[in-house]
Amino acid sequence: MMTESSPLASRGRRRPWFPLVITALGALGVGAALLKPELERNLTWWIVAVLVAVVLGLNALWFVVTPRFNWRIRLGVLLVGLLVGVGLKFSLRVNGTLDGTGLPKLAWKWTSGRAAWAVPAAVAVGAAAVDGARLAQAAEVPQFFGPGRDGVVRGARLARDWKAHPPKELWRQAIGEGWSAFAVVQGLAYTQEQRGAEEWVSCYDLFSGALRWSHADAVRFSQWQSGDGPHATPTVVEGRVYTYGATGLLNCLDAATGAAIWQRAVLEEHQLGNLEWGLSASPLVMGDRVVVSGGKQMSSVLFAYDRRTGAPLWKGGYDSATYASPMAATLAGREVILASHARALTAHDPATGDVLLAYAWGMSKWPKASQPVLVGGDRVLVSAGYGMGCKLLQIKAGEAGRLEAEEVWSHMKLKTQFNSVAELGGYVYGLDDGKLCCLEVATGERLWKEGRFASGQSLLVDDLVIVQSESGSVHLAKAQPSGYEELGRVEALSSKTWNHPVLAGRFLLVRNDREAVCYELAVEP
Repeated sequence: MMTESSPLASRGRRRPWFPLVITALGALGVGAALLKPELERNLTWWIVAVLVAVVLGLNALWFVVTPRFNWRIRLGVLLVGLLVGVGLKFSLRVNGTLDGTGLPKLAWKWTSGRAAWAVPAAVAVGAAAVDGARLAQAAEVPQFFGPGRDGVVRGARLARDWKAHPPKELWRQAIGEGWSAFAVVQGLAYTQEQRGAEEWVSCYDLFSGALRWSHADAVRFSQWQSGDGPHATPTVVEGRVYTYGATGLLNCLDAATGAAIWQRAVLEEHQLGNLEWGLSASPLVMGDRVVVSGGKQMSSVLFAYDRRTGAPLWKGGYDSATYASPMAATLAGREVILASHARALTAHDPATGDVLLAYAWGMSKWPKASQPVLVGGDRVLVSAGYGMGCKLLQIKAGEAGRLEAEEVWSHMKLKTQFNSVAELGGYVYGLDDGKLCCLEVATGERLWKEGRFASGQSLLVDDLVIVQSESGSVHLAKAQPSGYEELGRVEALSSKTWNHPVLAGRFLLVRNDREAVCYELAVEP
């Protein structure tokens, strides 16, 4: 008979130190991750997820082996746990990610995916009369990330009080999957989307949302984190639309009708593999050439084609591509193509593709998706997420016509993941790990950091900033070094949004992988 003083009774009264200590250590780890300055959201929540899984796993193992409980109870709980685990494995599927942190979003396998597309009927080309008054109110945005591919819109004169002058919704409609933005020219809005098994280039009427035409290629890109469909934005030049699909199809189409003029399968013809999250760089049209980036292997990384015929012109660099788009720049008196690759920031001769500058920075195993920013005085700001931070580089003329880069400052107080920042008056504005921040260019000092926009996007408009939050809402704030001041907000979309907002005059276009909306914004007299 067991007495109160027996060893078994004493053991039964002992506290379960192992699970208590493991849980406490896990809680301390979670707290440290959440409170660590400058640790990015994606890394933070992956650390939290791993710590929670380790704590639960060790506690489950302790329960199975501890003699504190009858073996029948332990065996029964173990069998129930195994049955639940097996049932969940066969009942759940990964349905993309929760958000930009990259954590998987789970769904029941028997729930349907997206409903089959009801393809809208296209308006006959030329049938819809152009509204001259409206057209005069619309500016042209012929490429990715603003009219100059610098994230800045000038001369919009937007009204500052969205409560007194709320955005007027002109149209809203379903759209195909993908993270492409719009290019706008002559009252037509061009984008890329996935419709079932086809990758589309689509042309919509800016003022009504009517589909004017579509071009379809029988390809589909799908990856569980980045999602389905194309990511790049069309470029429109002199009546032609240039698009780069997620699998490497470079199209040249007639801007009025969508008729195919030429096409190149860039990755296939250069025997390159695709990037993990799909090709995302938008085509750069510069002079008589259209320039696109390459694939994941160490190889030539930029490819130029004759924009009229599609004939190959040159290939340049030696690196792995990443997700930023090439851009035109003038540095140290030289006109160059500036591009951010997996291992380096490079500048190329537009005529030959020759490398004039190769500045190694960051870590090649992590993606770089942010645009380099020209901040005046032959200086370039580069930034990235995933622990890389930002650098300000001074570009100088070197020997034999080459360029040299010298670091001015670097730190971790600007961490762009797959958004880009823009410069105004010596200050940079954009999302630092999901919060809008203002950074002084000369010193690198971060003056303020406010809001919660997650993996959203931003666009400078005169001395204002439009922020597209990841959750779908659109915000208007002042772009000022003195502090964050929000001026308005509209609940534009209601699901994960990674697409860049586009402002064409007074018309604001926003979209995600489910729907597109156009607002007319009030302007100052």
